[in-house]
Amino acid sequence: MTVLEAVGSSTDATTLRRTFACFPTGVAAVSARLDGGPVGMAISSFTSVSLSPPLASICVARDSTTWPMLRGAPRLGVSVLSDVHDLAGRQLAARTGNRFAGLRTTTTTSGALYLEGATALFECVIHDEIAAGDHDIVVLQILALAARPSTRPLIFHGSRFHQLATNQ
Repeated sequence: MTVLEAVGSSTDATTLRRTFACFPTGVAAVSARLDGGPVGMAISSFTSVSLSPPLASICVARDSTTWPMLRGAPRLGVSVLSDVHDLAGRQLAARTGNRFAGLRTTTTTSGALYLEGATALFECVIHDEIAAGDHDIVVLQILALAARPSTRPLIFHGSRFHQLATNQ
């Protein structure tokens, strides 16, 4: 049996991050067109919350420099990245550089921005924000959506991007 390590003030962030990385997640981009340019970031914490009303959530680090810009957007586009978006995932997670260089995007008239080829798209507005440690939980109200269930998602596990294996 594995011995559990108690989490306390001596638990370092590296150990906690490595343990969280054992849980595979999908990867999404949260984006908008602001002042004529694309603004966005990668999120591995996109989660369904409610069917009625339609809600989802993301978790955003309090020290994010991108979220304060996106927070003011009238609409946010959430693109669930597909297995062809590994480069896009890395670019959108980068702290510097042009995150949208070479990426194909679409923007709605309301300013929500999407990555082409995504497996699912959601047009959202902020419903609520809840402080939670060094992050904020952002609850999003879903206004419009599209799904491509036959498109395989990009997976984040062990602090790396992966593709689902095909059973053929």
